[in-house]
Amino acid sequence: MNTKAHNLVTASRVRGAIVYNASGDGVGHIHDLSIDKATGQVLYALVSFGGLLGIGDRFHPIPWTLMHYDVAMDGYIVPLDRHELESAPSYSHEELVAFGANAGGLITRMFEHYAPKKALRAHGR
Repeated sequence: MNTKAHNLVTASRVRGAIVYNASGDGVGHIHDLSIDKATGQVLYALVSFGGLLGIGDRFHPIPWTLMHYDVAMDGYIVPLDRHELESAPSYSHEELVAFGANAGGLITRMFEHYAPKKALRAHGR
């Protein structure tokens, strides 16, 4: 049975999935997901772009609505180039833990950064 063609996926299978930029270059992997407790919606994926053996990793929260799963590539594509990804908000593991329940600033900053891309995606571009 081909599980890659299913519309549903468990969070544990998303973790570690490769993330590709708009050019099809592998740029990182999904480290974790942020899920709204009240609605059950995935708000964003924490994407890791670097680090050696987990040292120096920076996590880029990317709105889940920007990510598109590509069956052929067996990974997620974001409509961003390398420069856009490098200039996006990023946080160390310690910074993310420190946000805790007060993640409003992180979320606001993330959505403001990606707002132009989200608008283009909504219009099918």
